[in-house]
Amino acid sequence: MTLVIDRLSKTYANGVRALADVTLTIPPGMFGLLGPNGAGKSTLMRTIATLQPPDSGTIRFRELDVLAQPDRLREVLGYLPQEFGLYPNMPADSILDHFATLKGVVNAGERRDLVSALLQQVNLYDVRKKSVGGFSGGMKQRLGIAIALAGRPKLLIVDEPTAGLDPTERNRFLNLLADIGEDVVVILSTHIVEDVRELCSQMAIINKGQLVMQGEPERILDEVRGRIWRRTIPRAQADDYRSRYQVISAKMLAGNTVLHVYSDGDPGDGFVSMEPDLEDVYFHRLAAASGGRVPVEA
Repeated sequence: MTLVIDRLSKTYANGVRALADVTLTIPPGMFGLLGPNGAGKSTLMRTIATLQPPDSGTIRFRELDVLAQPDRLREVLGYLPQEFGLYPNMPADSILDHFATLKGVVNAGERRDLVSALLQQVNLYDVRKKSVGGFSGGMKQRLGIAIALAGRPKLLIVDEPTAGLDPTERNRFLNLLADIGEDVVVILSTHIVEDVRELCSQMAIINKGQLVMQGEPERILDEVRGRIWRRTIPRAQADDYRSRYQVISAKMLAGNTVLHVYSDGDPGDGFVSMEPDLEDVYFHRLAAASGGRVPVEA
C-alpha cells in the first residue's frame, strides 16, 4: 500500500522551480508534509493526484505507475484540495449523493446508505437537508472530506485542511482524520506544525521545492534535543540577540520577545535549556535552508 515518489521535478513556465528531485516513501497511516506557503506542497499534492504532470520523475502506488495509469489511481483516490467549490443552493446530502455517483456508486440503495454513513461520520447528518451556502468554513471542510471519502479511497490527500478554521472546528476536523483506517495512505499537507505533531507517525519537511528531511517525529526531535535554548528579552533587544546567536524563532509574549536559539552547548547569557518540539525542528531547518533568516511571530 506504500506510495513511492522518486526524483520528482516541476518547473512552471514563469521559471519557478516548484519541485526539485523530490524523493519520498509514504507508508499507510497519517503522513505529515510540512512547509511554509510557497514551499511546493500543493504542487506535489496536485501531481500525486494526477492533476498536473511533472517534468521528470516517477510515482508508484502499490502496483500502479501513477503517471502512466492516472485513471486507475483516481479509482482509489480521495482528494481534498486547499480550495474547492460547492453548489451553494444544494443540500449537503444531495451534493454528497452526486459525488458518490461520480465515484461509481451506482446502486441507489448502496449510495443512500453510504451518504448517510458519511454524513454521520463527519457530524453533518442533522444538517443534511440544509443548503451548504449557509455552512461555516469548518462544516464545508467536513463535507469536503466526506466527498473525498465517498469512493472508499486507499489514498487520501488533504491540502491545508485546517487553514482558517477556528480552534473548535480544527480539533473536530483533526479527530475526523485520525479516525480514518490505518490501511489507507493519508497525506496531510500543511504549514501548521501542530497538525502534524498531533496526528502523524511519519512526516517530511519541504522548502523551496526541495525535501529538507523525512522520518518519525520523535526521531526528528532527537536531532535537536539538548540544543534548543530559551530566553525572554525586551523587544528592543531582539535585533542585538539575532546578531549574536543562532535564533530559530522569536515570539511576542506580553510585550516581550521569547527567543529560541540553537546551540550545541550552553550559550549562557540567561538562556535555559528546553525540551524541543516539532516547531523548533521546523524553524531550525527552515532557517538553515534560508541562510539563517527566521520567522517572527506576533
